[in-house]
Amino acid sequence: MREGHLLYAQSGGVTAVINATAAAVIDTCRRRRVRVFAARIGILGALREELIDLAREDRAALAALRHTPGGAFGSCRFKLKSPEVDRAHYERLLAVFAAHDIRHFLYNGGNDSADTSLKIAEFARARGYPLHVIGVPKTVDNDLPITDACPGFGSVAKYTALSILEASYDVASMCESSTKVFVMEVMGRHAGWIAAAAGLAAGGPDDPPHLILFPEIPFDEAAFLARVKATVARVGYCAVVVSEGLRNADGRFLAEAGSVDAFGHTQLGGVGPVVAQLVKSRLGYKFHWAVPDYLQRSARHLASRVDAEQAWAVGRAAVEYALAGHDAVMPVIRRVSNRPFRWTIEPAPLKRIANVEKKLPRSFIRADGFGITAAARRYLEPLIRGEDTPPYDRASGLPKYARLKLALAKKQLAAYSIADK
Repeated sequence: MREGHLLYAQSGGVTAVINATAAAVIDTCRRRRVRVFAARIGILGALREELIDLAREDRAALAALRHTPGGAFGSCRFKLKSPEVDRAHYERLLAVFAAHDIRHFLYNGGNDSADTSLKIAEFARARGYPLHVIGVPKTVDNDLPITDACPGFGSVAKYTALSILEASYDVASMCESSTKVFVMEVMGRHAGWIAAAAGLAAGGPDDPPHLILFPEIPFDEAAFLARVKATVARVGYCAVVVSEGLRNADGRFLAEAGSVDAFGHTQLGGVGPVVAQLVKSRLGYKFHWAVPDYLQRSARHLASRVDAEQAWAVGRAAVEYALAGHDAVMPVIRRVSNRPFRWTIEPAPLKRIANVEKKLPRSFIRADGFGITAAARRYLEPLIRGEDTPPYDRASGLPKYARLKLALAKKQLAAYSIADK
């Protein structure tokens, strides 16, 4: 098969280090003398034939991607249905690939993106189109199977642990005459990895966070309130971290908003204020709550060095796998040892990854359901090690983030309306 060109695209919620993966892809392609394009706004850009010509970008700007947050080329939440339902989309993708001699497609995302990558790989194979499809791991939720960790998680874990630690210093200062309970809501619809990371802030039994509420553990209102009351009596205040996907015993989200997103996931309306108001109404304590939301996944200034290194490594490996002829695989991280912390990259089939969600193991959650175990700490601690601080501009005092031209390659095909299909 002729080597052809490579197309890279970003999908789903972005992370503090997804652009480090993009930078690695571009750098590796240039070293291997392979022309590389980026799809504008993920798979939508590929369907619309909106391909960013990276050969027209300034090299210094592309290098700066390594420490720039967000998704530089645009991301989307758009799930391809099966070829039987969405055949026109698949045919269009192959037409765009053929028009631009795309023989390698790298899709950087999470569970749903792995599913999309697998479907495209299988369709191209069935049609006889020579294409190597590589799913590239990324998700702050850390819920992809097989891989030890997902690039993006280590940085949000570091942000979460540090945020609850610093906020708790603030609350402790004023708790006698002011706030008694502080509630911080973190991401995690079905898996409590981010919530668990908050537990790294605690060095002892009375250190914050005093309670962590996981989506894997049904919410017990009476037990929760009793623990909050006892903590305030003993410590003077109580710091609580709650995962957005917290559920009742009947399986319903505490903060269900009644709508769904583009991937069919239930939209959540904010469990932090729900939990905080429960504390106020039942115990009468003054409270504050916070929802870091996008801040937790975009805080590039606080990125974990390990996370940034792993994000770069999977990007580089993805290109090498594609050029070596791999198809329908994902470069995953395998932990070799904890002490010293060592890891390597290896390929795993997308069939074992797509639509499979890795939950927080019960062995990582304390018996009382409100904190993490030593096993969880051993797993989590190495992932937040080190700092990967971006360069700062002396005059403005702000980081020097990349600004790209995002110039599109000339279109070869007729316009394509996704809404009509």
